[in-house]
Amino acid sequence: MNRILFRTRIKFCGFTRPGDVRLACELGADAIGFVFAPGSTRRIEPEEARAMRHALAPLVDAVALFRDNPVDEVREVVRQVRPSLLQFHGDEDDAFCRGFGVPYLKAIPMGSELALQHPAALHVRYPAASGFLFDSHPPGGSGGSGKPFDWGKIPAGVQKPFMLAGGLSGDNVFDAIMATLPWGVDVSSGIESTPGIKDGDRMRHFVEEVRRADCHILD
Repeated sequence: MNRILFRTRIKFCGFTRPGDVRLACELGADAIGFVFAPGSTRRIEPEEARAMRHALAPLVDAVALFRDNPVDEVREVVRQVRPSLLQFHGDEDDAFCRGFGVPYLKAIPMGSELALQHPAALHVRYPAASGFLFDSHPPGGSGGSGKPFDWGKIPAGVQKPFMLAGGLSGDNVFDAIMATLPWGVDVSSGIESTPGIKDGDRMRHFVEEVRRADCHILD
């Protein structure tokens, strides 16, 4: 990949308030994530996400996050929210993930057996995935734990774009990008004051550090 042609994409996840969505867009987020995973402290209803989607700036993507949700729930979110991208954190197979007519990312928990396999296994198991998201959450978790993993464990030779998540914040995202050269970074708890409540200063600091890393890569 020629890094001169790319910049690190930024996804802020776990929004619960329209004002936070607007501010995130103003600060330079490329994508805004809404959580529908059962049991998550950031879970919202489709009607809430639909209202917040109106706060998105042009060219900013809406991402819907799931973890083993029933097919009817995913369909309802797709119908009401019209996300640009779906993100699956459970045991969903490729047929399920691609069955909604929306591009998808598959999250890979770095403590799972799948993460230890050859990258080819990911491509065989999820051939329709637009990319992968490597996260520190345990199998069955939906992310947002605030705990990083060993970035050196990301499988070498992944042929699709990948996102880096898990314990990222403005304090470590520069090092994370320099170590892994991801397509994008995904953060939730690292830009919050409490779960679901975003902090403007932390969001701004995160964006600044991502762009600082991009400048160093281009040098």
